[in-house]
Amino acid sequence: MSISPAFLISSTLFVIMFTLGVSLRSTDLIKWVKDPALLLRIWFGSCFLVPLLALLLLQSPLAETVSPSARFAIALMALCPSAPLILRKAAKSGGDRQLAAVLQMFAAITSVASVPLLAAIFRAVFKIEGWQIIPADVAVQVATAQLLPLFLGFSVQHFKPVIAGQIEPSLEKISNILLGLVVLLVLAKAAPKLLIFTTSNAMALLLMILLVLFSLLIGYGLASRHSSIRFTAALVTAMRNPGLALLLVGTYGPQLNDASVGIFAYILITIFTSSLFLKLAKSFNQH
Repeated sequence: MSISPAFLISSTLFVIMFTLGVSLRSTDLIKWVKDPALLLRIWFGSCFLVPLLALLLLQSPLAETVSPSARFAIALMALCPSAPLILRKAAKSGGDRQLAAVLQMFAAITSVASVPLLAAIFRAVFKIEGWQIIPADVAVQVATAQLLPLFLGFSVQHFKPVIAGQIEPSLEKISNILLGLVVLLVLAKAAPKLLIFTTSNAMALLLMILLVLFSLLIGYGLASRHSSIRFTAALVTAMRNPGLALLLVGTYGPQLNDASVGIFAYILITIFTSSLFLKLAKSFNQH
């Protein structure tokens, strides 16, 4: 009996988010909730400034030759904040996992309203028909892929901290194995199409790089001067929710065959650009 790719991906995300929830401490989360000014600045940058920046870039002369599918991929990734793997990335990049968790939950909950609202602005600017994104679609994806497993894991940590400490190392190992399998699966499935997309959409790739870079700078600039907070804010602002973007493509634009490939290209560019950005930022802070 073979396991479908969709089931493997959804199961992996559930396990990863549950594992991250197990690692969260309520005392640390409460500490960040007591700094609403910082949270609101970073949230505003992630949920509103990044989409508006994407709108400006897609209206610039640089976007004149970009294909409709690539445009939709860039627009949807910009519209969808709160990446499911941001907590993991923040912890491994010198950021603050607890701060990332608060920001992710805040952005995920508010995306139910912010994504349809900003999508309406994009529709009006580009005169697009048939993309009336329903808040319920966003809510279901965000709740099932992020909030539910995160809440369950956090509940174990809060009510059964001893058990949480015992199972966390094993959960981390399982998460790493599943994530490795998903990466191999995605590369095997998407590599040929990604190669074609990257060789025929040079200007779209440039726009993606610029958007990711500016997003990192927005988050970095909106945070306080503490390096771990700046790294976290930069990642939270730049990293988007590909699961939600893919869902919206499948629901509202199934005829755009290359849009999903463009989303995968955006993911890879985000990973490489953010890694390079953080290395340079760490080097700068050391001097």
